[in-house]
Amino acid sequence: MNHDIVWRDAIDLTRLIQAREVSAVEVARAHIAQIERVNPVINAFVTMTFDAALIDAADIDARIGRGEPPGPLAGVPVGHKDLAVTRGVRTTFGSPIFRDFVPNEDALIVERLKAAGAVTLGKTNTPEFGAGSQTFNTVFGATRNPWDPMKTPGGSSGGAAAALATGMVPIADGSDLGGSLRNPASFCNVVGLRPSPGRVPNWPSPNAWFSLGVVGPMARTVGDVALMLSAIAGPDPRSPVAYDEAGAGFARPLGRDFAGVRVAWTADFGGLPMEPEVREVLAASRATLAALGCIVEDALPDLAGADEIFQVLRAWSFESTHGTLLAKHRGQMKHTVIWNIEEGQRLTGADVGRAECLRTGLFHRLRAFFERYDFIAGPVAQVLPFDVSIEYPSAIDGVPMGNYIEWMKSCYLVSATGLPALSVPAGFSRGGLPVGLQLIGGHRDDFGLLQLGHAFEQATGASRRRPPI
Repeated sequence: MNHDIVWRDAIDLTRLIQAREVSAVEVARAHIAQIERVNPVINAFVTMTFDAALIDAADIDARIGRGEPPGPLAGVPVGHKDLAVTRGVRTTFGSPIFRDFVPNEDALIVERLKAAGAVTLGKTNTPEFGAGSQTFNTVFGATRNPWDPMKTPGGSSGGAAAALATGMVPIADGSDLGGSLRNPASFCNVVGLRPSPGRVPNWPSPNAWFSLGVVGPMARTVGDVALMLSAIAGPDPRSPVAYDEAGAGFARPLGRDFAGVRVAWTADFGGLPMEPEVREVLAASRATLAALGCIVEDALPDLAGADEIFQVLRAWSFESTHGTLLAKHRGQMKHTVIWNIEEGQRLTGADVGRAECLRTGLFHRLRAFFERYDFIAGPVAQVLPFDVSIEYPSAIDGVPMGNYIEWMKSCYLVSATGLPALSVPAGFSRGGLPVGLQLIGGHRDDFGLLQLGHAFEQATGASRRRPPI
């Protein structure tokens, strides 16, 4: 029974727990046992809160027994990314500077998950300050890919993705600046949603108006991502960019007829270098979308300036967030974080102003593009999961990469658009490594995006495959 529990969807678990067919304590114990079994090899969880989890699970069972509403995620185990502050629980941000830091408050996303009845099992691994799409740090070491432990799970939500893929938790929170929800989802055969900026308020944040970075949900199915989003989305007075729309609507059924829906297909986002096997796997995805009734055409909006927008605003964000740390703790920071902060220090006001003007132009070109198309579909990552000992790919298909994030351009160009984007399992390489399809929705069309992802997921069945570990 325990083995069956850890592979149940969150939607199933909430139904079983609320019907008292299984207790929240039993569900928690099953997932704790799975973490104890698998985590020594994968290193997805870095700080565990098992005793507190069992107490919280018992409280959920007691509330159900008294007939009290237990919340939409009643008893569902969850892991929190080690970038999200958690009250009373060590939060390191993957940095030796914060090796022993214990916050006295919860991040808003943690707060909302707890309020919805989710049971926290601990913190999931992340690279230092979430920098880079490869999950390793000097505090906890590297997280490994469940499909091949010699490969990376991606990042920066790599611990979350690896935990989901191995049945340690059914849902997990993540964050995404340049692909950190989408890349690890693709590398681990799970689902990651980069919501529209403001859909899920991000608090605490030193840059409350900054919209390039978002927090969001991860799970093994699109349905579970939608359920989790229903609990974490919605307005909050602590976020000046939060939408007024409540999140509850994301829990409604995802079924939809896609006949005649127009999808713009891009194999490489306008000529980005791609590993051949990624192209091979995704070629079948186009046919799947067509089989759903979509009108699929080769098309791509004009993304001129998107690279500059992302690189400038990312550097500005790193400097404004971590610049004071660099002055005090340079010897404890990895070289890529130092580089990104110093890139921000070199920026002028004119550089940032130009990036914002370019972003405005990009927004209007996309607005016009989505008058013809409903969605865009293309690759999440340009490469397959690579060796865990490599910090980042220095070249793709013979093309050199200029810095540690350039290999994720297929994700970060999309970040610059401000559109919601979803990574959904698409298939596997000849060697058995996962490949994800990136689906991009129109302005604030998070629900429509989830509907397409759900239809695609049902058609392929790729998400039902389990890793050999």
